[in-house]
This record gives sequence, structure tokens and C-alpha cells, in this order.
Amino acid sequence: MFTGIIEEIGVIAALVRNGRALRMGVHAKKVIVGLKVGDSLTVNGVCLSVVEMGRTHFVVEAVEETLKKSSLGALRLGDKVNLERALLLTARLGGHIMTGHIDGVAEIKGILKKDDGFELVLTVSPHLRRYIVPQGSIGVDGVSLTVSRITAEGVHLAIIPITSQQTNLGAKNIGERVNLEVDVLSKYIENFIQGGEAPPSPAEKMMLTSGFFPMGIWDN
Repeated sequence: MFTGIIEEIGVIAALVRNGRALRMGVHAKKVIVGLKVGDSLTVNGVCLSVVEMGRTHFVVEAVEETLKKSSLGALRLGDKVNLERALLLTARLGGHIMTGHIDGVAEIKGILKKDDGFELVLTVSPHLRRYIVPQGSIGVDGVSLTVSRITAEGVHLAIIPITSQQTNLGAKNIGERVNLEVDVLSKYIENFIQGGEAPPSPAEKMMLTSGFFPMGIWDN
């Protein structure tokens, strides 16, 4: 599990094709401390396993399916990537629960200046847009963000100065693609309502659609 709070911006130092997979060497300073082969971390929001360690870098490998569903295949040497190690159970959950399993990609349609920060406007496909709501949470290149509004132009995301400084979102350009992970709870709710073995009772349906979750509902 991850939180969407980026720990460090890494730099792509090596890209090697391994059959239909892609091995990526990433220079880092902070996340490399205590990291070992087999550990999981996210690279631009994609959960990957460390396959090799160096003194100042680590190597991860993205398989063909991951490359199809994400923007990792478009990375180039020198590109900056958002990095986050797996969540410790003793840590604060500062963003929102994320899995690192990318749902798809979106294109940056606009960048709107707003006071000290800016808004990213994303073009999102309909099959993902239904999971996105104003003031809801979404993962963009591994960054936990809040949806400010949804318009005919696209999904608007407010980027405050600290997010711009501590992630690679501040260097994005119109036309670039970003990895999206929608709120996993919305997908579980949809599955429970539409595809569960037994349909929810009227009371359960009301609680699910209103966002009210008594603790006991997850006990079984």
C-alpha cells in the first residue's frame, strides 16, 4: 500500500529492454536507504519490485502489461520520476490509500495559473471518469491529489506550490501523459452494488452511496 505522498524525485539513469519488459535504473538518495532487492516502491505511481541494487541507484523491471497500461514506456534517460516506498504500518496516512496498480493514462489538456499554484486539466476516458468526483481523491503519477472540479474541458486538479516543488508535476507540459489511479474504494463499492453475490439491502445501499461506512461493515 502507498499514500501518494512522494518521498523523492528520482532520475532515470538507464533503460534496457529485456524481451518485452523494460528494466529501469533510477538514481535516488532518500528512498535507497534501507531498500533491498524484492522491496516494492512506486515509480510515477506504478508499483514495481526492486530487482537490483547499487550504491546510488536501484533497478526495477516493468513487464509488457504494465507498459501497456501506464506511461512508463515513454520514459527517457534523464527524466524525473516520482518515488514512494511502501507504507509502514506505523506511518501516518497523509494522502489516501493507493495500491500502485494503474487504471489507465490521461493526457494533460491544459495548465491554468491559479494564485501561487496552478491547475492541471486532464482528458480522462469515460470508463475512468465515472469513478472521479469533485473533492474526491485521485492518484496522478503517484501523487495523491484532490479533484477541484469537473468541466466539459476535463478533470481539474489543483496543484499547490509544495506539490509542484516536491514532485515532477511542476515540470509537466500540455500533451504529456500521466498515470491515473482512481480511488479504489469507489471500485469496491461499484462491484458490491452491481456484482456482489447478494444485492445490498436498502440500508446498506444508502450507506454506501452516501459515503457513511460503519466500522462493522468491513468485519467479515
